Amino acid sequence: MPRELETALLRSYVTVVRAGSISRAAAALGQTQPALSQQVRRLESAVGRQLLHRSPSGVSPTRAGEELLPYAERILALCAQALSETGRVLTGRCGVGLLEDLAASQLPQALADLARLHPGATLEVLSCSRAEMREAYEAGRVQLVLDEVPDVPGPPRWTVRRPLAWAVGPGVDVAAEPLPVVLFSETCTWRTATLESLERSGRRWRVAFESNSLVGILAAVRAGLGVAALMPANLEPAMVCHAPDALPPLPDVALGLARHPRSEGDPLIDAVETALRRAL
Repeated sequence: MPRELETALLRSYVTVVRAGSISRAAAALGQTQPALSQQVRRLESAVGRQLLHRSPSGVSPTRAGEELLPYAERILALCAQALSETGRVLTGRCGVGLLEDLAASQLPQALADLARLHPGATLEVLSCSRAEMREAYEAGRVQLVLDEVPDVPGPPRWTVRRPLAWAVGPGVDVAAEPLPVVLFSETCTWRTATLESLERSGRRWRVAFESNSLVGILAAVRAGLGVAALMPANLEPAMVCHAPDALPPLPDVALGLARHPRSEGDPLIDAVETALRRAL
């Protein structure tokens, strides 16, 4: 009999990873901790791999768990979209502005899935500088912008906090003093929070490489130039730090979504906004 992945088990697993704790995830799902633990073990049995590192302080995904996570999130998002969009016909155009780190994650795939359900609709995704994004928003080229809260071009309709994770290049000693760090070159809350975390922990650090693009940051980490703070969805399996206590904890990033006032009541843009919220 072929192996199958139950969506209920995937939902339990994703909730546990996001919560970082089985007890917190159980409370969020309205389940008991033993029942949720059993569901995760059933998923591990179906996959044939251990998915979680378990410790008294909480849980974190193993390498296999990191690899499964984006698939699980996409399957759940597709199920939700199929239930809400089947039978509807949406047309028109929607422009979406995304922070580059989000444009490289699962969000564009969620939008592509929505576009397949509505072939009469046109979706455009932009990732550009703060000034260019504001210009596109004010000109009506983009109706939705998802970015760090300080950088959204209008009052955020909703906000969400997402974690950062350390990406470690091959051969990099995370105990090195000073620690080689790969950073985004533009001053932003992300860069500032990363350096403040190192300072609070008493770690000495040096800038090993800077880039104004995610592509550059990932290339530097792959080359083994240092460590970088990235969104977990953008970490390649080889970059995952398997010694979480060797580096200081990183803060969450506050993301916000702005919607152009002239787009209110547009069913396509309503659907795109819903898809973005589900994907996050």
